[in-house]
Amino acid sequence: MFMCRFSLLLLDLEEHYFEQHTAYNLTGRGPEANSSHLSYGSLKICSKSIIFEPDDAVKPILKILLKDCKGIGAVEETGFIKKNFPQIYLIKEENVVAPYKYERGEKKVTFQLEVPGKTEDVVQMLLQLHRASCLDKQGDQTAMVSKIEQISINHNFFQHVTENPHMECVAEMVSPLVTNAGHVCITDCNLYFQPMNSYPDLVVQIGLHSVRRIYKRRHGLRPLGLEVFCTENDLCSDIYLMFYSTKERDELYYYIATFLENHIAECTAESYMLQWQRGHISNYQYLLHLNNLADRSVNDLSQYPVFPWVISDYSSTQMDLLNPASFRDLRKPIGALNTERLERLLERYRDMPEPRFMYGSHYSSPGYVLFYLVRVAPEHMLCLQNGRFDQADRMFNSVGETWKNCLEGGTDFKELIPEFYGSDSSFLKNLLGLNLGRRQGGGRVENVELPSWASDPDDFLEKMRLALESQYVSEHLHEWIDLIFGYKQRGSEAVAAHNGKIDKRRLDPDQKIAMLTQILEFGQTPRQLFVTHHPQRITPRFHNLSATPSLSSSELSPSSPSMESFEDLTEESKKMAWSNMNKLALQSRHKIHKEAVTGVTVTLSGDSIFSTSQDSTLKMFSKENGLQRSMSFSNMALSSCLMLPDDKIVVCSSWDNNVYFYSIAYGRRQDTLMGHDDAVSHICWRDDKLYTASWDSTVKIWKCVADDISSNKRTQFDLLAEFEHEAGVNTLDLSPAGTLLATGTKEGTLTLWDIANPLPLNQLTCHSGKIHQVAFSPDSRHVLSVGEDSCLVVTDVQTGMLLATVHAEQEQRCFCWDGNTVLSGGMSGDLSVWDLLSSKVIHKIPAHSGAVTCMWMNEQCSTIITGGVDKQIILWKPEY
Repeated sequence: MFMCRFSLLLLDLEEHYFEQHTAYNLTGRGPEANSSHLSYGSLKICSKSIIFEPDDAVKPILKILLKDCKGIGAVEETGFIKKNFPQIYLIKEENVVAPYKYERGEKKVTFQLEVPGKTEDVVQMLLQLHRASCLDKQGDQTAMVSKIEQISINHNFFQHVTENPHMECVAEMVSPLVTNAGHVCITDCNLYFQPMNSYPDLVVQIGLHSVRRIYKRRHGLRPLGLEVFCTENDLCSDIYLMFYSTKERDELYYYIATFLENHIAECTAESYMLQWQRGHISNYQYLLHLNNLADRSVNDLSQYPVFPWVISDYSSTQMDLLNPASFRDLRKPIGALNTERLERLLERYRDMPEPRFMYGSHYSSPGYVLFYLVRVAPEHMLCLQNGRFDQADRMFNSVGETWKNCLEGGTDFKELIPEFYGSDSSFLKNLLGLNLGRRQGGGRVENVELPSWASDPDDFLEKMRLALESQYVSEHLHEWIDLIFGYKQRGSEAVAAHNGKIDKRRLDPDQKIAMLTQILEFGQTPRQLFVTHHPQRITPRFHNLSATPSLSSSELSPSSPSMESFEDLTEESKKMAWSNMNKLALQSRHKIHKEAVTGVTVTLSGDSIFSTSQDSTLKMFSKENGLQRSMSFSNMALSSCLMLPDDKIVVCSSWDNNVYFYSIAYGRRQDTLMGHDDAVSHICWRDDKLYTASWDSTVKIWKCVADDISSNKRTQFDLLAEFEHEAGVNTLDLSPAGTLLATGTKEGTLTLWDIANPLPLNQLTCHSGKIHQVAFSPDSRHVLSVGEDSCLVVTDVQTGMLLATVHAEQEQRCFCWDGNTVLSGGMSGDLSVWDLLSSKVIHKIPAHSGAVTCMWMNEQCSTIITGGVDKQIILWKPEY
């Protein structure tokens, strides 16, 4: 029996699946091939790709991007469709869920439809979709594709011939990471959704009498969602719809709500609170209801239901639910639980003017949800991460390790998901036999390692449920609710700006893609449900336990920053710093090189500064102690440097075609990478990969495991990918998510690349001379470049369009920017602060006596270091 392996998860963001045709794949065989050797299956036509699913599950699914196509046509009247493509994705080979494979190189792909008479229609449709995929603007693509989407309801699907339609409109059915366009119709008896592509069913039908709960939802930050439940306490809804206008969503909502008035009672946050307070519903049920009311849904991974860590002891052999020390302090967010880490956060906090924020990352995001669920939702992880699993050591390997990292990690503040308190333990077991990689110790990633007090996964979940319903948690859960759903969630200013600072109902398609991408990366904050203190649960005193651990008065102070929940200190500090960039104050000057300075990098603590120069040396110095070390690797200039994240290794690129690794601990060259045929001009590092740009016209990606280099052993630098250019590459930059690469050449060409694909996404000649530097904006929507032609150029990442060209009075050599404001260094030695919206310099700061050649800025944007041809290094700080 044929098993469908196709899934909408194989599609790209905002891509639609239109129709399918039974067909033969004749690639490499020709029309004369014997039918017994043909690959028979289903050809799926999608808005950005075509997908061929062979009936033979051993053979891989083929995915081909239409934008890569170099020709589509029919072969006379034979029913053959031929296409030329440079790359094909191979998915689920041997019917195994695994990272996608790629077949690269120019290739002709030929399909023969089982019904030859449909060939011309399919070809014309593919040609139209190919033209749409090649348009520069997403809005134009959407408009052209929408002409193909013919969506109309078939009333033959009505359950009863006497049904009267009340309302019909187009909408999309939402499931995790995907949406499916179709037609909605509501009658006096039923709600119908008919998918445009009849996938996975011809129609979804829900009887209005069976509906128990309905919720309006934000979807993509816009008030367009509606979720319908036919059960009281289920996590999963029966349907989640996303409409194209709030008016249509609300009309359908009020029709169903009016129908339900005589059948069920409306439940608000306050009504559930009273039920919980009096013990009529459990802690688990109450949290589930609050998540639903706060727009959290299992169908939307960016707003997945959030549950708290309640146990803090994962090392004992027995769980003691009578001991308060076994529990996490629910009064505090994850980031405030570790005193030492809290002190570091507080130190940053105290330096910040109002408004103050504590934390720099969220407690729930699609990546965090799939971190926990990868063993049961591997295809969702592959969809989210462009066909790849995460590195084995970053997987959910151990409950105890994960809790420890949440306590000690610098950016990890994630909470749990409902599954930790449910009854299905499959997410803790590798029942699918997935190959999730090997950890550094050599062991395969298999089942999740459980605490000693759990005998097996089912026992673990049972004890987690007991802990959630325990007396201690019942007495303190209201304090955690204050943090996540209540008055401590964000503060009055953020609550007032809840709907955002852009009109979310009028986003153009280009803005929509960028916004959805950002939401998928960072998640969304729950809607605030309570604006005053949440009352405590009324609980019987089964045991003589103290209500809370001993606390000092300062810890209980409501003004204490440690009581604030999940505020984004990093983002706010950046905004504050950039708003004061025109008030840069010079802190110190250091002249320690004999030639122009080419690169600067700094340890995480800020204690040591490293710089490279055309004098061929790497220098180590500090503001307090001056020059501490000087190293030379060859007699050729060093072009750039960076610090590996463990603060143990400095990596330097050189004009002698090599990359050098310097051990800070041992004070010597640790290793050398000889990987290019000309000078290495620039380097980047991310996730154990080193990116090297060279004047030999290539950018190469190397396997470069920081721990291996730091461990004083010889490193094997495996070449993972190579990106070829028409001219020498002078600069490169990685997007914040590490998925895109921007490169700039000596001839003025800017190229945007997908890291997983050695073929350019977009390429344009935006400068008339050498490009000195390129950098992504923090939201990855734009790239800024500066060049010999004295221009600052802003390019749109999604479309490759040139958005703005700003002509400077003089050549700008280097810069930092936040997406709107630019701090650049010019040939005269001055620093310039630019407002890109007005294309004007708003402030100039005298700095060097010659060209500014490099610039470094810390994460908070509160410290800037510049280097110049005057051989000087200058430290700066914005004054508030």
